Amino acid sequence: MQQFSRRTLMGAAPALAVMNQAEMPTVRMGQHSISRLIVGGNPVSANSHVSGALSSEMRDYFTTANVKRLLEACESAGINAWQSRADRHIMRLLHEYRQEGGKIQWIAQTASEYGDLKRNLGEAAALKPIGIYHHGSQTDNFWRAGKLDQLEDALKRIRQTGAQTGLGSHIPEVIDHAESKGWDIDFYMTCVYNLSRTEAEASQLAGREIKGEYFRDADREEMLKRVASVKKPCLIFKIYGATRQCATAEARKAAVELAFRYAKQADAVVVGMFPKYTEQVKENCRLVMQAAAQRQS
Repeated sequence: MQQFSRRTLMGAAPALAVMNQAEMPTVRMGQHSISRLIVGGNPVSANSHVSGALSSEMRDYFTTANVKRLLEACESAGINAWQSRADRHIMRLLHEYRQEGGKIQWIAQTASEYGDLKRNLGEAAALKPIGIYHHGSQTDNFWRAGKLDQLEDALKRIRQTGAQTGLGSHIPEVIDHAESKGWDIDFYMTCVYNLSRTEAEASQLAGREIKGEYFRDADREEMLKRVASVKKPCLIFKIYGATRQCATAEARKAAVELAFRYAKQADAVVVGMFPKYTEQVKENCRLVMQAAAQRQS
């Protein structure tokens, strides 16, 4: 989901971008209009999907002030939605940001560590998210345990909040299953990398020993084929492979274009940003606007 650079720059971090909001294309989420580029929450929650050291650096960087700076820059650039976890840290940040005049719309991910979905949804609903989706990693755990159908009750509980109801997953077959069951879902949160494999499964597939998460490039089009085939809107995430597609400007451009090659007109991409060293809001907006326009031509 996230994009960032380890390149050290002299002096303070660069100012965040301001762009014309009218330039950013939008799609519908129920009664709401959302930008086709949504800012993701993983860096703010110190989830780098790279290393413990980088996760710690994110935790240090994302003070309340710097989170607000990022959200303000996103809103100024036309990004009007934030996808992030419905935990107390994030909800407090969002509440405070809105108290100070922020208008960004919230797409909430259930926080599985609560162990009490009803309570988690109640606290999240108080902040009026436009959408709530079931945490993808937990969804995948249910799938691997052969208990995915138990999620239907969780989806019904999300529906009762009044928010648009979503299902997250890293596994293409989960999308197939949900579609075959005709579940009451408004949108899918679709990861282009299958990060739910065990290390043994990943090692066998890679033909070498894998430790930690396995970002397999061949996974991307497998999930994107589902994105293209389902009628429901999809929020496509980890298009940069948590920096693995960020080595060059050309690589970032190619990653965004790949997502939009499959994306329907109702779909959007979610990108986490860590602007400690480089400006990222402006670049991501430019890449998404170019890719979306190219797809329409």
